[in-house]
Amino acid sequence: MINKTNIKTTALAAVLLGTSFSGAVAQDTVKYTGNTLSSVDYHHGQLSPAVGVHNIQVFRANREHPELAGGTNWTYNHQPMLAYWNNTFYLEYLANPVGEHIPPGQTFLLTSKDGYNWSAPKVAFPVYRIPDGTVKEGYPGVAKDLDAVMHQRMGFFVSKNNRLLVLGYYGIAMDAKDDPNDGKGIGRVVREVYADGKFGPVYFIRNNASWKLKKGDFPFYTKSKDKGFIEACNELLANRLMVQQWVEEADRNDPLISLQRPVKAFSFYHLNDGRVVGLWKHALTSVSKDQGKTWEYSPLRAPGFVNSNAKIWGQRTSDGRYATVYNPSEYRWPLAVSTSDNGLEYKDLLLVNGEISPMRYGGNYKSYGPQYVRGIEEGNGNPPGKNMWVTYSMNKEDIWVAKVPVSITSKVGAQVNESFGDMPEGQELNFWNIYSPLWATAKIGKGSDGKKALVLTDKDPYDFAKAERVIPAMKKGTVEFSVTPAQNDKGLLHIEFLDEKGSAAIRLIFSADGELKTKAGYRDSGVSKYEAGKEYKVKVDFNTASRSYVISVNGQTKGTKIFFAPVHAIERIAFRTGEVRRFPDADTPTDQNFDLKNPGEPVAEASYAIKYFKTSL
Repeated sequence: MINKTNIKTTALAAVLLGTSFSGAVAQDTVKYTGNTLSSVDYHHGQLSPAVGVHNIQVFRANREHPELAGGTNWTYNHQPMLAYWNNTFYLEYLANPVGEHIPPGQTFLLTSKDGYNWSAPKVAFPVYRIPDGTVKEGYPGVAKDLDAVMHQRMGFFVSKNNRLLVLGYYGIAMDAKDDPNDGKGIGRVVREVYADGKFGPVYFIRNNASWKLKKGDFPFYTKSKDKGFIEACNELLANRLMVQQWVEEADRNDPLISLQRPVKAFSFYHLNDGRVVGLWKHALTSVSKDQGKTWEYSPLRAPGFVNSNAKIWGQRTSDGRYATVYNPSEYRWPLAVSTSDNGLEYKDLLLVNGEISPMRYGGNYKSYGPQYVRGIEEGNGNPPGKNMWVTYSMNKEDIWVAKVPVSITSKVGAQVNESFGDMPEGQELNFWNIYSPLWATAKIGKGSDGKKALVLTDKDPYDFAKAERVIPAMKKGTVEFSVTPAQNDKGLLHIEFLDEKGSAAIRLIFSADGELKTKAGYRDSGVSKYEAGKEYKVKVDFNTASRSYVISVNGQTKGTKIFFAPVHAIERIAFRTGEVRRFPDADTPTDQNFDLKNPGEPVAEASYAIKYFKTSL
């Protein structure tokens, strides 16, 4: 076994080569043995979705109208963390005004009772001023009118005495290219979150050796008069797995840290036999037999996993199986999940989020895509139900959560017959995949007649609402649904018939000119006019062998149409309030240094209500 000073040469060589170094280790390490790979040429990677995933935007950046973003106009928002305590979700993220590593920085906290409706952000850790004249060993420059930036890989800790601690780290970035997590920063701070939602005082729990605490700094945690708080902090400091998350920002020889090699963004879970699996960026992995005190081998690339410089999350799921969530490419898209029976061998790869909303605000080191995923660390709470909850940032700009139903699967067995008004409250969308930004929501609501329906609304100039239903794979079949548009002079609704890889064969369009159309090769073909507030019952009979379909609207047949692209089978139907997006792609320049036009202004809202959805052979 290795510890902080004992790294086997063979293991290190294996890391550099990206391979396992012995048969024994190969059998005892995380690996991916499935055949599915992600295609970076598609935002969804051509992956089949995990059935029933709900992607919910919890914070939308807005520089122009901070009153629409909880009072903040900062547009670099990233590194979200998640916990569940006192029947409440807690979500922490850090922020800068424009770009990464460009001060000032602070950390915000959001809360939610149900994971869908979230509070406005509150400042958990405020801006910290660096004294003029401060220098950083090994980096040029002298601090003048400089604030700290925040950088943390750990957000929460729930103690045995049921205290919720929220943590952050103040780092020093002398300029836009300096690294705040190089072990030469200021220190890690902690405060308690009380049951009434209020915060306790801010304390340092660990400062860097190079930083001498000064008059006016936050006091050290041992100065607290609350013995329970001190006990909770001491419990955290003694937990080798929790503090292993601190390695990047900590002193490079910090005795608290077992594995001092600064591999990034540690997450962990326990196997049935008590061993611990560790995961880091680049899908590096190792195994510990003693709760993180030592590791069996220096972290090596998990064989078969594809993952670059973005976080990978792993956990045991409520069904006793295991899941890893990550970007399975050299880019930060798509966001996918892989599952395992034993926590070591992963066999599948399914889609969690295959959308990339436009980056509205350019900034330093802002990367495209749904990224930096984190779930609820062991010990930090268990939400009700069997679902797995994760959080991530989109474009390092907006903050999202995803609810992933357990058990995780890409298939449904039965034909669909769903009338939303007749379904149990809260269960209507159990089998629907939802992409729901704050300004373009997909959720159960009421149609114009006051009856319960799946309602898509959209006032976002740069994003859309999307609801997708996985169905049994069919080469020939019938799909029926109703659409009631609230308007006919604005907005857009696409209804697409897709195969297992997300390729569309049929597209129906409720367009802004008041006409229902179909996509017919290069052009759109008119079907009929439509009116605001009127229900349209649509029936589509399709046949993949002949590449044809017959569409009927309110009982009237509108003729036979031809697929605009061939597929072998139809496996899902998507309703989307916007055009297909293909930007960015693999050749898009890495850094965006411009803002989009009027990114903080909503447009006139459009709404569409779907009362029922049925399929049959």
